[in-house]
Amino acid sequence: MRRPATHSVLAFRPLRNSAAQSLNAPWSRFASSQSQKPRPSSHWIRNSLGFAVTGTAVFLGYSYMADGGMEAWMSRPEVTKREPVDANDLQAQFIQEKRSLKSPGVYTWGSNVYRVVDPGSKDTDIKTPRRFKYFDGQVLRDLKIEEKCGAAITENGDLVQWGKAFSESDFKPTATLTGKNLISLALSESRIIALSSDGTVYSLPISKTAQSTGPKSTESSWVPFWPNQSNLSYRVLNPSLKLGEKVTTISGGLEHVLLLTSSGRVFSAASSTENYPSLGQLGVEGLTWSTRPKGPADTCHEVTALAGSKIVQIACGDYHSLALSKDGRMFGFGDNSFGQLGVDFEPERPFKDAPFLMKVQKLYSRNLYLPKITSIAAGGANTFFSVDVKRILGYEEEAANVHDLGKITTDTWSCGRGIWGTLGNGRWVHLQDSPTKVKALSGVSEYDEKAKQMTPIRIRAMSVGTTHVSAILDNKTNVSKATKDSLDQSKDWGYDVLFWGGNEHFQLGTGKRSNQSKPTYINAPLKTRKLRAKRDCRSCLVTRARSGSAM
Repeated sequence: MRRPATHSVLAFRPLRNSAAQSLNAPWSRFASSQSQKPRPSSHWIRNSLGFAVTGTAVFLGYSYMADGGMEAWMSRPEVTKREPVDANDLQAQFIQEKRSLKSPGVYTWGSNVYRVVDPGSKDTDIKTPRRFKYFDGQVLRDLKIEEKCGAAITENGDLVQWGKAFSESDFKPTATLTGKNLISLALSESRIIALSSDGTVYSLPISKTAQSTGPKSTESSWVPFWPNQSNLSYRVLNPSLKLGEKVTTISGGLEHVLLLTSSGRVFSAASSTENYPSLGQLGVEGLTWSTRPKGPADTCHEVTALAGSKIVQIACGDYHSLALSKDGRMFGFGDNSFGQLGVDFEPERPFKDAPFLMKVQKLYSRNLYLPKITSIAAGGANTFFSVDVKRILGYEEEAANVHDLGKITTDTWSCGRGIWGTLGNGRWVHLQDSPTKVKALSGVSEYDEKAKQMTPIRIRAMSVGTTHVSAILDNKTNVSKATKDSLDQSKDWGYDVLFWGGNEHFQLGTGKRSNQSKPTYINAPLKTRKLRAKRDCRSCLVTRARSGSAM
């Protein structure tokens, strides 16, 4: 009994078993020998009981005197009074959520050679998420970061740029294109494409020098017949729009950009100052620098092969393009040198300049499941898409025998280059020309308290880089049916964010260089040393739609 508590607990059961054996042993021996020996007399039984009672009385009396008499026997164990809970000492997850709601900000990490991740630091690599001080207290409309430059659209719709590709000497973020009410942007290898709320698409060079020395555009003025000249060089992309139609979404690669209009039409244009798209990523069959029509190099071309489908989403990799129709069909065109279009790689023709339908029905049993693509994403030489799969009745099946009839499961698939683990399927391959399932993001579901049933967890958003990927899950953030009255009583949490792929420059935020071939969580950027020691809070995203701010 002098052993530590952990040992005494572990030793409790064997002691009880051995005691039971010692008590039962004489009776078992008696039972086995009663046919040979006569039964003991009642005097022997009375003597045995007397000795047992006497021994028990002696033991209790000795214990009574040794332990301090009546006070020790009658005293009760003291109940430790629980201290009141301090809101500042609650779990790290709640504190992090509360802090990010009250003080939104931007966190960056990865290679800082070109002063993009942290312009004020000389560190070449930022290993873990670090708060970007310039954007403290702001909720950005859009943010894009490349190796040599960064660009963001602030809450008031202004474009902010930084990085050595923007300026070799001044690393501080600087507002450039202002007063246009911008809502989103795309980065090419040398230009920024920005979309305003009224549908105007601006194209301007990344370099600060090129912005100041290039040709200036003429802008309208509040004074009639008194036009002004813009203070920096930019161009406006002008697709042939119908009456009442406007551009609603843009997506860009290294040399091209796609424009999606409110009527579901798609236009493409060159977006590089140095190179003209030559791998079919514009979606116009036979279009090259030599065959292009007369006019500016960044003339917009309608992708007429998609005219029969209402497109609702577009995505661009470095040299390939994707388009998703309203009825759940996905089209691809452009470079296929790593199988990023999801079809067999052909060395004699490594790209496809005409849009084609990417077949996903072959990924499922035709007679039992009905797939529908719900979202697409692209970047580098990779393609990702999510599929809602509905269980249907087979030809020879009876509805009464199919327990999951009508059930919808959500799967995520990927194809392209996976040497850094970018595919997210747990493998390392150079070329993946047939879609492979991302198991960590497939078949996931949760219980919906309001609907009182299991619902699939879909992809809310995905960002694909050249070597690494991040995904935001569309999980339920409210875990209670009750309406919250204040932030302290909130039962809401953030959307889960996962990262995977290359990690040579700590771009995954894990603090280590090892690549990740499967989606993984990273720790939240906790503020205090005490909270960092706990490490029981993972990085999540709080959306503007829920709280008016974001982390």
